[in-house]
Amino acid sequence: QLVESGGGSVQPGGSLRLSCTASGLALEYHAVGWFRQAPGKDREGVACITTSDDRTEYLHSVKGRFAISRDRAENTVYLQMSSLEFEDTAVYYCAATEFHPPRILSRLCRAPAEFESWGQGTQVTVSS
Repeated sequence: QLVESGGGSVQPGGSLRLSCTASGLALEYHAVGWFRQAPGKDREGVACITTSDDRTEYLHSVKGRFAISRDRAENTVYLQMSSLEFEDTAVYYCAATEFHPPRILSRLCRAPAEFESWGQGTQVTVSS
């Protein structure tokens, strides 16, 4: 089970940190992704990380603004979001899937259907 927290409302330029904590699932050899879905739009991968060696991938529009990281002891993956923009408003979900060759992280991060475990989502709203 994955549980997200940390969403909320923030002004443009503000920051938020999302947390995704796994229970009953040890994130040892997994890819964990943060996905988002805005009203009327498809779900898209924002950032992904491999839990075995901390490789990361980012959606182009969030590079330099968002950072994904992992705390092994807490079995938690974080998404630090800075310089938030109106377009970042969405429900954010974390998801996990086992990661072994020949899976490629960059492809996985664009394919939410490849992830089996999902959290319930947390709302992020950027408004003035």
